[in-house]
Amino acid sequence: MPSPADTHLIAIRHGETEWNSEGRFQGHLNSVLNAEGLAQAEALAERLTRERFDLLLSSDLGRALQTASAIALRTGHEILVEPRLRERRMGIFQGLTPEEVRARYPEEYARFKSHDPDYVIPEGESMRQLYERSVACFTELAQCHAGSTLAAVSHGGVLAMLYRHAKAMPLNTPRDFALHNTGVNRFCHRRGTWQLTIWGDVGHLEHALDDPE
Repeated sequence: MPSPADTHLIAIRHGETEWNSEGRFQGHLNSVLNAEGLAQAEALAERLTRERFDLLLSSDLGRALQTASAIALRTGHEILVEPRLRERRMGIFQGLTPEEVRARYPEEYARFKSHDPDYVIPEGESMRQLYERSVACFTELAQCHAGSTLAAVSHGGVLAMLYRHAKAMPLNTPRDFALHNTGVNRFCHRRGTWQLTIWGDVGHLEHALDDPE
């Protein structure tokens, strides 16, 4: 049964960026939202005007803040910036495509593709470090704001960690779920555990990107 102490989380990936469209590793570097990403953010913002939520949080990286700003302009919420919602730090891979990484750093790329959760990318993070950071952040937020509904704009890697946690999915298992730009994902924190209720809802994008010409 639902409890007044349940914390509800609307977890959102940022809109599409130039580097997303080019397939580049972004990590802690930034690439602005492209035209499609801006349209996605506007459609998302329009959708959230019809929902009630108490706090709007965002990663401190530009692409997340750009998406959160579109929401804030429509809903009137203040953006609470949370650096722990940053994407995985991709170190020497940042700014490069997978093909460029494979050519420049073949050994490191092979380790990365092995799905070893404890492999630390040079100058970056391991998947386990990202997992621990992400889950700890979301859990602390849920506990501090028990009974509230939180909307958080973050990144694909971060949201994937909460998905894995809620579904008890091992870190070394290849990802078999989609990470949609501006996808709406819903979780509930109840009695100390995370439950996934909806994943990858992009209903707001069905008509947002239609070309009127």
